[in-house]
Amino acid sequence: MLILERISHFLNQVLIWIAGCFLAAMILLTCTNILLRIIWMPVIGTFELMGYFGAVVTAFALGYTQTKRGHIAVDIVVLGFSKKIQKILKALNHLICLLFFATVAWQIAKYATTLMKTGEITETLRIIYYPFTYGVAFGCVILSLVFLVDFLKFFVPEQEDKK
Repeated sequence: MLILERISHFLNQVLIWIAGCFLAAMILLTCTNILLRIIWMPVIGTFELMGYFGAVVTAFALGYTQTKRGHIAVDIVVLGFSKKIQKILKALNHLICLLFFATVAWQIAKYATTLMKTGEITETLRIIYYPFTYGVAFGCVILSLVFLVDFLKFFVPEQEDKK
């Protein structure tokens, strides 16, 4: 369990760092595009790059955000239940989210394979689609891993969890 948690933590740290680099590139590209639009002409393909970079930033930040409990949670109804029921519902929620995002990752990866086989490219910059699509699928896989670790924590006694 501890090894799985460490792997998840390491992968999320790497992905959030990559997401940060893509976000910095988005900021730089936006500022450059605004400046060049005023002075001369805008950067060609900005719209395409912003879309792909945004997809990578979002997908790669999913798992890290879940580990930090940064996603929105509406638990007004659940708080009315006993602690035992809350724990069961939380475990069930982690299991459902794990299955959902594993399925999402699988379907996105299937779509990326189709894009790779057909050779789809963007109109303006002629960039291939599938690496970005596989990146989104990978981000969903890592989010599934985080949910798996969270789900398995319900079956590990509290004393072992603190080691």
